[in-house]
Amino acid sequence: MISDEVLRAQLTKTLDGTHFANLGEHYEGKVRDNYSRDGQRIIVVSDRLSAFDVVLGTIPFKGQVLNQLAAYWFEETKHLAPNHVIDVPDPNVTRAVECQPLPVEMVVRSYLTGVTSTSIWRHYEQGSRLYAGHQLPDGMKKNQPLPRPLVTPSTKAEKGGHDETVSREQLLERRLLDAKTFEQLSEMCLKMFAFGQERARSRGLILVDTKYELGRRPDGTIVFIDEIHTPDSSRYWHAEDYAARLAKGEEPRSLDKEYVRRHFAALGYTGDGTPPPIPDEVRVEAARRYISAYELVTGRTFEPNTEDPLPRIRKNLGIN
Repeated sequence: MISDEVLRAQLTKTLDGTHFANLGEHYEGKVRDNYSRDGQRIIVVSDRLSAFDVVLGTIPFKGQVLNQLAAYWFEETKHLAPNHVIDVPDPNVTRAVECQPLPVEMVVRSYLTGVTSTSIWRHYEQGSRLYAGHQLPDGMKKNQPLPRPLVTPSTKAEKGGHDETVSREQLLERRLLDAKTFEQLSEMCLKMFAFGQERARSRGLILVDTKYELGRRPDGTIVFIDEIHTPDSSRYWHAEDYAARLAKGEEPRSLDKEYVRRHFAALGYTGDGTPPPIPDEVRVEAARRYISAYELVTGRTFEPNTEDPLPRIRKNLGIN
């Protein structure tokens, strides 16, 4: 594991954002800066942390972890489904085929959990037994496995807005997708999720839930884009003590940004208004967890690049 000294030194060198004027049309998402030109998209993964649909601050090495973990999963799953990756020219950068993003996120859940107001657990706790069009049984408790993995789509909010969980029927009514495309996406995502769960299980982890983004290549092929099974898009728990902690009513040990969500929730912040600053000790611990997730999932040692990220990215992309 990387030393505290290295993590703390990186607190002042996190990648908050980029503005490369000559790299193409620029679009800034919650975490990624995108540049489009000549049929390609340059995706710069920043160190910004987004939760509750709000950017909360930056985490050391987070962008490197996410970009390299996404690259790992895209490579490992290309036999299951096509993706948008061309190459990875920098620890924080992926070069991809320009795709037309589909207007929904495909969320797959296999456990009754969550801390946000829109989570499946919050709905269940408040008495609802219908979630995104799926009927849930009575008598379940928090963090228990669902009867089967559920596809619970979400609309894509503009930056600063909140995503909305919707059912298949609502998507069709709003004409965001047609029935044939929805079924194709569901099949692709459930297959991808099953592969991710099996790989996680072999590493002593539980892939609890995840969200997928998909788009169309210029030839019309639907492909996975953005990221797959990273700690930002997915929830991971340690498998070894999951059952014992569930029996005691304790929260599972997590590897994802749930740690930061819980920190903010304990302060009473769940997405409304300006977030309080993240203490350095929380930023460092979050960095440890992201790095641990990378190493546990891939079986590889994370090699941090401690250079100042902006000059390094310019050099590796060959831009001024």
